[in-house]
Amino acid sequence: MPPLPPPRQPGRYAIALVCLGNICRSPMAHVVLESRLAAAGLDDRVVVRSSGTGDWHVGRPMDDRAAAVLRRAGYDPSRHRARQYDGTWPAEHDLVLAMDESNLDDLGGRSQRVGLFRDLDPGGPGEVPDPYYGGPDGFAVVLDLIERTSDALVTEVADTLA
Repeated sequence: MPPLPPPRQPGRYAIALVCLGNICRSPMAHVVLESRLAAAGLDDRVVVRSSGTGDWHVGRPMDDRAAAVLRRAGYDPSRHRARQYDGTWPAEHDLVLAMDESNLDDLGGRSQRVGLFRDLDPGGPGEVPDPYYGGPDGFAVVLDLIERTSDALVTEVADTLA
């Protein structure tokens, strides 16, 4: 797992999560990561935002299937409203994490502060698969990947802020 880039502001950290439409993967990761940060007592020091590279879902809630799998796992997906990625985010966030290589390409590729979400996955790097065109099992698989990676990310953020 690569080390996280240093915070731009001492004692604070900002993370942006990006997928295609901001209705499945990145909002699921947003909800899970915020929950894990709160459990670790870091929610007052770490800001999480999510977005999509496309604009066709802006303002809409999370995909019903994504929200359902989150609710079954004890998370609250109700606050999410899709938004589009803003090209200023790499300058405003300490870390920008794309869900797949296509999203990463849309962000302009890797840099010190831009990479893939699963670069931090202890199970191995890779992409978070897009479950949108599949069945409910795909959303459960995505949730498992997100939870595991979020736990590792929280540990890394805590170490970075220590």
